[in-house]
Amino acid sequence: MAFRDLTDMDIERQVATLSQELAALKKAMARRGGTYYEESRDMARDYYSDIAEWLGNSLPAFRKRARGVEATARDHPAAAVAVGLIVLGLIATLAYSRR
Repeated sequence: MAFRDLTDMDIERQVATLSQELAALKKAMARRGGTYYEESRDMARDYYSDIAEWLGNSLPAFRKRARGVEATARDHPAAAVAVGLIVLGLIATLAYSRR
């Protein structure tokens, strides 16, 4: 066997070894990726649960304030229209100023 043949065999062995190591690394990354996905899904579920609980506790206060605003709008319709027009004007100004 010539020196060149030994070198070619050595390179082939190294390539085979590197391929095996690469496959092992891919498996490890796949496992870690699955773990990270599960952890992020659990965190999102926890955040959703916290927000739902907070909204559930705060909803009666929001309803009470909304009823107060509704009663004020019924008692003072002209003021309610004026405030509505002002809000629409501000929204339009913001929308057109960004262009």
